[in-house]
Amino acid sequence: MNTFLRFFYEFISVFFDGVVKIVSGIYEGVINIFNIKLYSKIINNYKGEFSGAEWILVVFAIVFLLIIVGLVCLLIYFSLRRFLRLRKNKLNQEDLLDEIGNLNEQVAKLMKEKDEIMAMKVSQLGLQPGEDNTTNENELLNSDENENTDENDVLGKDLDNVRFPKLCALDIKFNNYKPKQYTNNFTLAELLDDFRCYSASKLHLYYNEPILRAFFGGLACGKLVILQGISGTGKTSLAYAWGKFVSMDSCVASVEPSWRDRTELLGYFNEFTKKFSESKVLVELYAARFDDDVHTIILDEMNIARVEYYFAEMLSILEMPSKDEWVIDLVANPWPDDPKLLNNGKLKLPGNLWYIGTINNDDSTFMVSDKVYDRAMPLDINEKTEAFECREQDAININSSYLEQLFSDAINNLPISDKNIEKVNKMDDYVIKHFRISFGNRIMKQLNTFVPVYVACGGTEVAGIDYFISKKILRKFEQLNTALIYDEIDPFIEYLNKEFGENAMIECIQYLERLKKSI
Repeated sequence: MNTFLRFFYEFISVFFDGVVKIVSGIYEGVINIFNIKLYSKIINNYKGEFSGAEWILVVFAIVFLLIIVGLVCLLIYFSLRRFLRLRKNKLNQEDLLDEIGNLNEQVAKLMKEKDEIMAMKVSQLGLQPGEDNTTNENELLNSDENENTDENDVLGKDLDNVRFPKLCALDIKFNNYKPKQYTNNFTLAELLDDFRCYSASKLHLYYNEPILRAFFGGLACGKLVILQGISGTGKTSLAYAWGKFVSMDSCVASVEPSWRDRTELLGYFNEFTKKFSESKVLVELYAARFDDDVHTIILDEMNIARVEYYFAEMLSILEMPSKDEWVIDLVANPWPDDPKLLNNGKLKLPGNLWYIGTINNDDSTFMVSDKVYDRAMPLDINEKTEAFECREQDAININSSYLEQLFSDAINNLPISDKNIEKVNKMDDYVIKHFRISFGNRIMKQLNTFVPVYVACGGTEVAGIDYFISKKILRKFEQLNTALIYDEIDPFIEYLNKEFGENAMIECIQYLERLKKSI
């Protein structure tokens, strides 16, 4: 046994001797770093040999050493600070979890007390537990049983105890509602003129005809229109005026930098309260299902957060060719008292609703990706239109189906001429050859929708092609190394003048010239 103890002492001493040497080494190292006497001794040994220039280098050496010591101290300070902060956060999380546990216990206790009160109330009314009766908790707590049955009772829902109270309230509001059919008989050109005069006479908002033609063309191309440009040029007011004009105020969703997924846009189910946090957008989506009016959701400053994060699912769904496939999942499991238009927790998106996003391109915003631009129609609003006199015009009522029919008639009756289609295809080949960019089938489909509607609104075919290509095709040039395409810009401008006529493609030419100046 004594032999083992001597062995164990010598064996374990190796480890502890190493620990002592580490600690003493660190201590001696720190003492050595701050040994001012040793530094002074070295300087005194050499000071008689230093020349004037060398004394300057000595000063630099001292400053350099102080900087190194300062950086090491800062590194130690920030490391300790970070450690303490992480430790504090961990403790806060533990406290939060404890608080949540306590709240859950209190909720369980309150629920138990509620059940006891209800049992007492049942006993006072002479009812026995388990009897088949239609008296609900709300009626038991409110002893007024002679009141007239309200709409809530008609639908068999108590809005305080459903997980979609706002959507269920819409069920009540539109319980016996039938979509209105208006006697619309105007053309797209007349509709544009009415809208322009309404904005000027009633709202004192002024827009020129080309931008409104492009706006209507964008509405025809898809459900997402993007208004971009410098601040203060009337992007949001255009979308606002459109909602006022069609007698259906736009729903304004102000995008925030914290938006990271679709729950910020649509809402989410709160497991703690057992209710769905219904956003304004979700309520507007649901309300639009009840009528045939034109609904609008404004995504104000939509690129202050990454559009691809919170709007990606909506973009994919709206890309589906059949509107029957426009369905979003809200909740995983259906409840009996869910809104009537929810089918197994899924909501079908309305076809009479458009999204209008506004974009400011500055340092506080994110770049919008091609995925978004390809599925939307971007419009540039960089100039304010001067005020003009216009006739008085009131707001109108319009069926979404009639507006869609106007778009469809324009596409069928005013298709792009074969001559211009051939020019566009040749330009596609030119762009592929010189810039390595192609249009794609989606772009061509949108072109064949945008231009006829633009013409039906009073524009010319070439002007419509010009505007569309400048916003949808040439925008892709910004992704290229502009220095490498610099020499190709002037020949491309000459090509456009030759194919479409001198300065006929003015939007494209102006864009290319701005691009060239930015290089």
